[in-house]
Amino acid sequence: MSIDRDYPNLARKPEDAIPSPELHGSNAIATLAGRALLANVGIPLDLNWLQEVRVNTSAVERRVQTQVARRTVKKEWQAAWLLRAISCMDLTTLSGDDTDERVRRLCAKARQPLQQELVQKLGIEELGIKVGAVCVYHSFIETALTALEGSGVNVAAVSTGFPAGLSPLAERVAEIRRSVEAGAHEIDVVITRAHVFGGRWQALYDEVATFKQACGAAHMKVILGTGDLLTLRNVARASFVAMMAGADFIKTSTGKEPTNATLPVSLVMVRAIREYARQTGMAVGFKPAGGIRTAKQSIDWLAMIKEELGSSWMRAEMFRFGASGLLGDIERQLEHYATGRYSAEYRHPIA
Repeated sequence: MSIDRDYPNLARKPEDAIPSPELHGSNAIATLAGRALLANVGIPLDLNWLQEVRVNTSAVERRVQTQVARRTVKKEWQAAWLLRAISCMDLTTLSGDDTDERVRRLCAKARQPLQQELVQKLGIEELGIKVGAVCVYHSFIETALTALEGSGVNVAAVSTGFPAGLSPLAERVAEIRRSVEAGAHEIDVVITRAHVFGGRWQALYDEVATFKQACGAAHMKVILGTGDLLTLRNVARASFVAMMAGADFIKTSTGKEPTNATLPVSLVMVRAIREYARQTGMAVGFKPAGGIRTAKQSIDWLAMIKEELGSSWMRAEMFRFGASGLLGDIERQLEHYATGRYSAEYRHPIA
């Protein structure tokens, strides 16, 4: 997927394509190969780039298999990685039976994801561990903002006809604006998957760019619905279009598809992020969502991020898990580390 090209708003020489830490260190949001990267503002749609995208499915699957087969981290190192996973988590409630009380309980868990007794046993009181965000429907933004006031935890709202994304464009844009006006810090938008199936890349670019404009200062996470996109090449192309249109994050799934986040799909998206950063000097975050339920799985994803993008992506500003069910298993693993015993799942409710 590595293609050299020039853009009118970027330096022309390859060595100047990515801003240096000396010139832009104060504005850098991540680094890649020692070079500072700026926040993504998008670039003009490059159809030649998309046409040349290739994905070797067998190679992707082999790479993933070798990663999960390796010896995992143990003992205090495992505990440290699991604490990092918690800090990169979006606690989410997106059910038809959501209530204000359920959202408040989830926000309380977001403020203090680990029981105080366990925090003391681990000796991590000074770390102030909390999750990255709480993700809710628009109608619960005010409830979440009130419950999280002063915590530093963001409120994210799903939008644009979530989860199908098939309502009229004007309604989807108005939905974004209402959520931003209500105070949401992050907006999770859904693309029209049919644009990908039909190769209508200009339409997809225009759609995401319109969403980005409506988001204003709020961070935009673009949900690709990878379980519906059929091929890894479609996933790669949709990733590039979303980034070209200004996405702050690209996200695998709504969590409502039959197939959600998988390591092969995630590897393709992460490598698209890496290639985009090399070509443009701009960094985009990544969020796998749905189907990640065990502490071991969280370490697999974190290891992929570290190996493919580097340590600067291993923080909530650049990486999120969309997996509320994951927190309970991480708590159990941390309690085993602290006490030598596994606790029952019911001792670690999240909402």
